[in-house]
This record gives sequence, structure tokens and C-alpha cells, in this order.
Amino acid sequence: MSALRYVYAICRPFSAALSAELTGVAGIPPRLLRHGDLIAVVGSVPEREFAAEPLRRRLEDVHWLETTARAHQGVIDALTAVTSPLPLRLATVLRDDSGVRVMMEERRDDFLRTLDRLDGRVEWDVSVYAESAGDPGDPGEPGESGRPGNSVDEFTRRLHDTLSECAEENRLLTPRNPESLRDTTSRDASRGASRDASREASPGREGEKIFDAAYLVPRADSGEFVERLNGKAGEEPSGVHVELTGPWAAYSFTRSTGLTGFTGLTSCTS
Repeated sequence: MSALRYVYAICRPFSAALSAELTGVAGIPPRLLRHGDLIAVVGSVPEREFAAEPLRRRLEDVHWLETTARAHQGVIDALTAVTSPLPLRLATVLRDDSGVRVMMEERRDDFLRTLDRLDGRVEWDVSVYAESAGDPGDPGEPGESGRPGNSVDEFTRRLHDTLSECAEENRLLTPRNPESLRDTTSRDASRGASRDASREASPGREGEKIFDAAYLVPRADSGEFVERLNGKAGEEPSGVHVELTGPWAAYSFTRSTGLTGFTGLTSCTS
């Protein structure tokens, strides 16, 4: 049975070892493939499932897709614990090791620039849910903080401003009222980006998602970021809930390379 190369991420060389028990897509442990000053984290996957035509059929199988996404994310999470990976799209597949090296060579400059920007940084995602969104700008009920007339929009603006002080970049993904928030240079590019199934809010979460943002934070400042979030969460209006997830690999900040970020499903064969 012939095998293809499933590529999870691109990294700079790192010394920490991945767990010997770590398995990836198709139950195959990932390995490191070095090319110059870059490393690709790859796994072998069966051609009968991951060649272009079979893969297109598989992607219509929700159970298979979810299982594959979780295995992919498990490898990315393990990498994030020991380095700052540049995660590739789910189902990035190349013919063999030679094809992976060609990709690294052709995209070397983009990969290195992005890795420099991500070095020592992680992504934190913040979502705000409201039981009833109402009209933008309508006053919310007084929360436990006792601030009468504290609107949902005002709360999300203050929350975003406070968290941005601790972040080096931010991306607003699904703002309820984007005009009420300050512009940033990189924000609009990832609005509405697809999210990995394993990174979604808890399935039982009630209410409408009215704010969804990603923050690129130095790993050393993550404690301060979480403290800031917890402080602002205490000011939430009645019926509003804040959810924090992370730290993640920086999916929302890696669009420029073309193969990076969870923006779709692709099979690259060469």
C-alpha cells in the first residue's frame, strides 16, 4: 500500500521531544522532516483515502472529517507546547518527502518571516454570547457590577480594548457591530474564518455569539492576559457570557503563506 505525506506544520528546529505516544491522522505518529533551517511535521497516510479524488469523497463524511480534524489538532497542540509552529490547513497532503522539501524550499522566505513573527507567541480566542442580542446599542440590564445601562456593545468594546493592550495583534472574527470597535490593520482579513471543530465553544453553550476575536499574545504574558479577561468578565451585563479558549497555535495570524490557517480543506499533490 503506497503512502502520501500529510503535513501538519512548519517549524524552526527545536530540541524538545514529542511524546512517543502521540498519534496523528490515520493513527500514525508524526515525525520531523528537516530541510535546511526548517522542519516539516509530517505523517504517512494511505493513498486510498488521501489522494485527491478519495479525499474529496471523504470530506463529505462528517464523522471522518471530525475524527481527522481532532487528530490533526492533537499534533498541533503537542507542537504548541514545545515550540511556536506555523500550522498548515487540515488535509495538506503531498506525494512524498521530496514533495514536502520542494514546498519548504519554494516557500522558505514566507515561512521564515511568519515563524519570526510567531516566535514565543500563542493565540487566545475570546467569544461573547448573549441570551438575547436585541438591537445594537440597546442598554442591557444591570449586571452584578451594578452598572445600569451598560450596553452589550459598550461591554464588548471595553473588553476588546483591555485585551488588546496585552496582545501584539488581534483579529475580530464575528463582531456584532464592527463599526463600534477601533480599526486594526489586520482585523478584517480573517473575519468569518472557519474554525477547527476541536476549538469550538462548548456544545451546550446557549445564546447568540455576538463577539469572536483572536489575540496573538507573547507566551510569557498569557497569565496577565487571562487575568485581564477575568477582570472584565466580572463586568458583563446580565444575560451575557464570556468564554476564553487557548493557548492555541496562531491559526488566525498565518494567512499570508497560502497553505496556512484553517480556512478550508485542500489536497496538494506533486
